[in-house]
Amino acid sequence: MVAAADPAHELVLVGGGHTHVQILTDFAARPMPSCRLTLVTDRLLTPYSGMLPGHVAGLYRHEEMHIDLARLAQAARARLIHAPAEGLDRREKLVCLEGAPPLPYDTLSLDIGITPDLGAIAGAERHGLAVKPIGSFLHRLEPLLASAAQPDGPRRFAVVGGGAAGIEIAFALNARLHGIAEAHRLGAGAFAVTLVSGEEIAPSLNEGARRRILAHLAGKGIAVISGFRVAGIDPAGIRAQDGRVLAAEAVLIATAARAPSWLGRTDLPLAPDGSVRTRRTLQVLDDEAVFAVGDCAVVTADPRPKAGVFAVRQGPTLAANLRTRLRGGAMREHAAQRAYLTLLMTGGRHAIAARGRWFSLEGRLVWHWKDLIDRRFMARFSAGR
Repeated sequence: MVAAADPAHELVLVGGGHTHVQILTDFAARPMPSCRLTLVTDRLLTPYSGMLPGHVAGLYRHEEMHIDLARLAQAARARLIHAPAEGLDRREKLVCLEGAPPLPYDTLSLDIGITPDLGAIAGAERHGLAVKPIGSFLHRLEPLLASAAQPDGPRRFAVVGGGAAGIEIAFALNARLHGIAEAHRLGAGAFAVTLVSGEEIAPSLNEGARRRILAHLAGKGIAVISGFRVAGIDPAGIRAQDGRVLAAEAVLIATAARAPSWLGRTDLPLAPDGSVRTRRTLQVLDDEAVFAVGDCAVVTADPRPKAGVFAVRQGPTLAANLRTRLRGGAMREHAAQRAYLTLLMTGGRHAIAARGRWFSLEGRLVWHWKDLIDRRFMARFSAGR
């Protein structure tokens, strides 16, 4: 799938995140024959994080929340290399690949997401199930849920992380387990879900939204333990730093994550969490030929939380600036939102909205609003499926 023979400019996209999928559709609509576009990815289906809780709850099918990268690459006439990146030689302008020769580039963009930061929790990698990266999470979640229906399966579940991601996963898991209990006639109290947080629940949201969230958690029987800083996980459950123990047969982890470790072996400028430091143009601080977007990057002058909404909104800026790199001109600076809308599903077709210091709202209409936003986003990448 090559756009032109012997192109003048090698444009390489590493990773198929929320920003890069928009670049593929942009180049499909407006190809640039003067360059060869290449997508490097370790997976051919990329999940949309906004629909993950709905999928866990059983509201979306697997194919509804995944984007087919091979199809997008074909539409963009991009060369597709199915291999993980594992290094970068900026002097020679080469991307190092696992199991494949180094790949030359003239312009490079990184959109490779984040991986769980489990180093501070003993036993987390062996006994916990990290929500990121989503692909491996889903691969392990389905067997876990299937085992829950068995007589000797897990009955006590814990979700570690009191931010928006952990809250939604707790709601979604509770809804899914309720359905399993009904289907197998296990009884209403067959499963217990506990949400564990090192600090207060939803610290980034306003007080009204937090009250709504806590009310729904209590109403659905989801226990909440704040101030529980996890020190270790073993087959029996979770141990806090202060010595408290929470019994659980299954532990899902939705706490802080880091950029992929291979970035730390490069000479890229990195933030303390391993994210690539960029300018407002989304170019790496010390390299105009390299861009970085999404969760794996941070705009140094305007840092933002790791949230899909920011990656999605970087798409138009990155598309414009990649074209500017190819044909010349002034780069566009990306302006991230200060106050952004948060939509959290509560397990069924009900959701809570929050924005800024004061606004919060909830109900089935909010769920339909969220569902419409998510489906419209996915529809941009699923035409012709």
